[in-house]
Amino acid sequence: MSNSTQSSLDPRDWDAFRKLAHQALDEALGYIEGVRERPVWQPVPQTARQRLNESLPVAPTPLERVYEEFRQSILPYATGNIHPRFFGWVHGAGQPGNMIAEMMAAAMNSNCGGRDHGAIYVEKEVIEWCKQMFGFPPAAGGLLVSGSSMANLIALGTARDAAGTAVRARGVDNGKERLMAYASDETHQSVLKAMEILGLGAAGLRKVPARTDFTIDVAELRQAIRHDRAAGARPFCVVGCAGAVNTGAIDNLEDLAQLCAEEKIWFHVDGAFGGLCVLSQDLAPRVKGIERADSLAFDFHKWAHVQYDAGCVLVRDGELQRAAFSMRPDYLQHLNRGLGGGDIWPCDLGPELSRSFRALKVWFALKEHGTRRLGQAIERNCEQAQYLAKKVEAHPALELLTPCSLNIVCFRALAPGLDDAGLDKLNQEIVADLQESGVAAPSTSRVRGCLAIRVNITNHRTQFEDMDILVDAVLKAAQARRALTGP
Repeated sequence: MSNSTQSSLDPRDWDAFRKLAHQALDEALGYIEGVRERPVWQPVPQTARQRLNESLPVAPTPLERVYEEFRQSILPYATGNIHPRFFGWVHGAGQPGNMIAEMMAAAMNSNCGGRDHGAIYVEKEVIEWCKQMFGFPPAAGGLLVSGSSMANLIALGTARDAAGTAVRARGVDNGKERLMAYASDETHQSVLKAMEILGLGAAGLRKVPARTDFTIDVAELRQAIRHDRAAGARPFCVVGCAGAVNTGAIDNLEDLAQLCAEEKIWFHVDGAFGGLCVLSQDLAPRVKGIERADSLAFDFHKWAHVQYDAGCVLVRDGELQRAAFSMRPDYLQHLNRGLGGGDIWPCDLGPELSRSFRALKVWFALKEHGTRRLGQAIERNCEQAQYLAKKVEAHPALELLTPCSLNIVCFRALAPGLDDAGLDKLNQEIVADLQESGVAAPSTSRVRGCLAIRVNITNHRTQFEDMDILVDAVLKAAQARRALTGP
């Protein structure tokens, strides 16, 4: 029989472990502090890929060596979203204070699916703050999740069951009237994926054409609902968008809330990043009507800069959320006292039983910075986007492809003699050149049929000078590409 001390996975030498842990913390802080001096992104070299393609380790490796392998083969090749010129997709930048939260959450190693312990009360407090943030009633339900994809799934699942379909007992019965949901064709793909997972299918999501400003056409939506009802379908949910991922456009949530009230349809808002405009006094009117939603999905790991992952779902009627997901087998029965106590467990409100202590880093972020400061960081990003849009409009070699409605700017470089297909190729190569150079990392998208250089700004480290650096880099890359390919 092995010695009990040796069989434990704890360090044999705590002093040596503590020394290594302090070294790692210092290097992590230096990594963040010096982020502006490093490339935004750099490709993973073949040597690192080979080192990360080893056989399953059977024998132990000294922790010092494991950490050194991490420093050499993993740390230098991050996504880059903590850098002030990471402009791709919609990634938050994180914050140093969350490193403490994540470290302490790892030390506690709490399973936040349920039971009666401190981490559960932290999450309950965070959810209460979220209700106050968005103007939801005290009886609303809520849950911290991996992100808005899961939040959309939970919200639409609650809406589906609230329609009285008894899906949990009978399953999806396509012989009955088809349940129909509605969203703009600018809505995030996670809504479609949720419909498929819930058994309602892609055919159950009616995509309503967006207007020229990329917001949903409410008149078209109303016609679509009436048409489907006349055809025997049952409209059950409308999804409003607070921050379209392509352009940052925000649907008229007030009009959608009113339509849903009149039609007696569930109103869900996908506010993955734009929903947090409520934290800004200047931007909050843009999302007026969000407080009337029956459910809301949003992310802390985007514009609140909480470390990944941290999303949230709120449901106006908490009992409907509980009815959609609660399941208590014998080994999870509620007890009146002891660790098995507590009232509603998080596992009653979503599909996950094993859950990490996400709430601690959210709690840290809100306590450390306060909502006013977070709102000011959001305002600054929107001002920077406006600044960039004006620079693009002012330059004859650049073309702004969409109005800048929030924090996203879509534009392209122009070149004499190139048709749209040629411009698409040119701009795609420019983006790749910028990423590989490490100067900046925008992404690409398609807007009105054109390939766009898409710049998203959800970074508290970004400065106005970074917009100047980006534009200069785009123009230099375009010039270099034209020199390579010729007229």
